Amino acid sequence: MAFVATLSATTLVTAGCSDGPSEPKPLPEQSVRESAKPGTHSSVRREALSAYRAMWGDLARASKTSDPSSKRLDDHAEGGALQLMKYGLRSSKRDKLVGKGTPRPHPEVVSAKSGKVVIRDCVDGTDWLLYKRNGEPEDDKPGSHFKTDATVKRSNGTWKVSDLYMHEAGSC
Repeated sequence: MAFVATLSATTLVTAGCSDGPSEPKPLPEQSVRESAKPGTHSSVRREALSAYRAMWGDLARASKTSDPSSKRLDDHAEGGALQLMKYGLRSSKRDKLVGKGTPRPHPEVVSAKSGKVVIRDCVDGTDWLLYKRNGEPEDDKPGSHFKTDATVKRSNGTWKVSDLYMHEAGSC
């Protein structure tokens, strides 16, 4: 089973525990227009996408040991996104599972305003799978692609993923 299955189930649990709506809101379909001035939209997009990709790298490294206390997790994530990742890692640790492989994000910016970038992605999780600690695969299910919606915010000069919603395996 892909590592995302643990986090997708977690997404539903986390959404049910929040003060907000229980269903995720669909993201707008519009794209960001590049600004005529260099260093505005293009650098905002680039920095936000870099933080988003780094978050996936941090999560993949932490999943190798199912370590929810990894110091790397909060390097590129905060708020609900950070809590979601930690919850998924705690679940894997409890179930004595570890992640092997690497998720491959393919993000696209949906919108960008100063200090906030909304991203939609179809993450390739075909090589990011869960294994028992003895090295055997958790099950015989292959990994898959999954839709992901994220919000990346600039806070104190640093871009971090603040909101993260991972849809079920096979959603894109």
